[in-house]
Amino acid sequence: MSDLERSGIGVGRRPENLILGALLTTAAFFCVALVGSLAKVSGQYTSTGVLLLFQNAICLLFVMPVALRGGRSSLRTDKIGLHILRAATGTACWYALFFAITQIPLANATLLTYSAPLWMPLIAWVVTRQRISRMTWISAGIGFAGILLVLQPQGHSFNVGELSALAGALFLAVAMMSVRWLGATEPMIRVLFYYFLLATVLSVPIAVLDWRPVQASAWTWLVGLGFAQLFSQILIVVAYRYAPAEKVGPFIYTVIVFTALIDWIVWDHRPTLVTYFGMALVIGGGLVAVRARPASAGSATARASRG
Repeated sequence: MSDLERSGIGVGRRPENLILGALLTTAAFFCVALVGSLAKVSGQYTSTGVLLLFQNAICLLFVMPVALRGGRSSLRTDKIGLHILRAATGTACWYALFFAITQIPLANATLLTYSAPLWMPLIAWVVTRQRISRMTWISAGIGFAGILLVLQPQGHSFNVGELSALAGALFLAVAMMSVRWLGATEPMIRVLFYYFLLATVLSVPIAVLDWRPVQASAWTWLVGLGFAQLFSQILIVVAYRYAPAEKVGPFIYTVIVFTALIDWIVWDHRPTLVTYFGMALVIGGGLVAVRARPASAGSATARASRG
């Protein structure tokens, strides 16, 4: 874990502790679930663009001092194109999710957005034309069947919220793949720094065009939103010190469970038995897809919260 040593976060890889790594990863995705929940609350007081700007700017404020500790040389990169791709798709994903949760239940929006790993084999095939294993296609089919179960029993055609969440899944899939490509050569802190820097820059015009005055009661929720995102990043980086990303990657799906519980408790959106079954298919299909792909692809899945 020399990348983390150079980043100034921690002192490198610790002896493997899969239980601790899994707990830290689960805590990270609990924070991701909180991001969606806080965005849903904050969205009552301001616009989606403002939420996006605050989320990125607060994280940048805390990541920047750590990134600059190594001097300007530590930030030099010849992968700026990939950093821009990752920031653009990640920003688009979060905007799509934040918009979706204003239109449909939080659990449904999160489920659709975090179906991203199911889309990755298709995107990889379109981009690289590399052969995809039969098991990967089967697992993706199982997951897509789960998505249909969650959506179709609602008794209506796709609405704008559902389409937005599905678009977010596609953006997230590309962001996850770009993290995988960047991770081959770039230290983690550099990846985080460029993501939050570029995402903040991209969020400014979105916030201006989507501007709505921020009510005083919104500030607490906005700050909480930013810190929830920041803690999710810190926890997942620390988790990687105790367990390889490919082993803790499947815990990405705990975000679906957490958001379903929060949606039920706070907003009284109780999932039906059909919805539960659909969620199980999405999670099961995704887990099989993660295991069917090479380990490096699993690493990308584990980094979905960054995107």
